[in-house]
Amino acid sequence: MNIDQILNAIHPLSDTSKQTLKKSIAEVNYPKGHILLRADKIETNIYFIKKGIVRAFANTDHNEITFWFGKEGDTVISMKSYVARQKGYENIELLEDCELYELKTENLQKLFDENIDIANWGRKFAEQELAKTEERLISRQFRTAKERYRELLKGNPDLIQRVQLGHIASYLGITQVSLSRIRAEKN
Repeated sequence: MNIDQILNAIHPLSDTSKQTLKKSIAEVNYPKGHILLRADKIETNIYFIKKGIVRAFANTDHNEITFWFGKEGDTVISMKSYVARQKGYENIELLEDCELYELKTENLQKLFDENIDIANWGRKFAEQELAKTEERLISRQFRTAKERYRELLKGNPDLIQRVQLGHIASYLGITQVSLSRIRAEKN
């Protein structure tokens, strides 16, 4: 997915503002297994996924809990670092070799001060990220694992081929055995 498509999906920008924003964006590549963002660190970059898939997870005393998957077109961000300039709680691991667009938060903040069109784009960006987070929270609280699995497949049918089942089970809050049972059911 190219950067113009990603930026436009967040909120349309004038051509001039889009070119201004794009000057602050660099293409970067990292290998599968790379930890892009780290918990307990103030993250200074935002990433947009051009190609590849990632997962967000947090460590507990006994294991890792996956709570988000991102793929082409998605944004990779520590909202706590972005909004409050505080240490984030999530790790972001690349599950495939990834091509990303990197934007330094400091540069984006300067553009917000200089360009109202980009500032409005940034507001829409934050609103969309908040809505996605709310949707994940509500899904986790009010849907069964089977319903969440079906929802995950409906929105991301290629996920099963691209992500280890252990990560999907963790995302659903169940064991791999329970996931196997859900997958074996026909309805």
